[in-house]
Amino acid sequence: MSKAFTREDDARPEQPEIIERAVTLPEGARNSITPGGAACLRAELSNLTETERPRLTNQNDPESKRQLTLLDRRIGELHAALQSAEVVFPPAAPHDRVRFGATVTVREPSGEKARYRIVGAAEIDPERDWVSWMSPIARSLLNARLGEKVRFKFPSGETELAIIAIEYES
Repeated sequence: MSKAFTREDDARPEQPEIIERAVTLPEGARNSITPGGAACLRAELSNLTETERPRLTNQNDPESKRQLTLLDRRIGELHAALQSAEVVFPPAAPHDRVRFGATVTVREPSGEKARYRIVGAAEIDPERDWVSWMSPIARSLLNARLGEKVRFKFPSGETELAIIAIEYES
């Protein structure tokens, strides 16, 4: 095998990738977060402070020092996010109106279905269609009722979305 596909020191453990994702909210905006999102941030903070940081602190190579700097930045972001977070619990039944934390299934005029979960800025995950409550799609859906149609402007043009299901995690 080519040396290009191996680490120089195979005895050295693989370094975790530290993902930078600072959350910037508009001035005066609430830092709303779902209960599950708050739990995930607390778990990430715990893992970084109790496991990853001590492991990187004992390393002396430049890459570990760079990783430690990024990790410390992320720890600071998590502390700030959790300190300002306002946990928003799911509304009581009936679930016939789109609120923060809802997973909304919509049908496009073509018949194609899409699902969006409306979450806090610190929770967004495009791969799972988790969108910030401040995003254009979420603003179109918020406060709409089951069975209603909302208009939304995609890059390809404006369309009407029919709300066919509203769910909340318990």
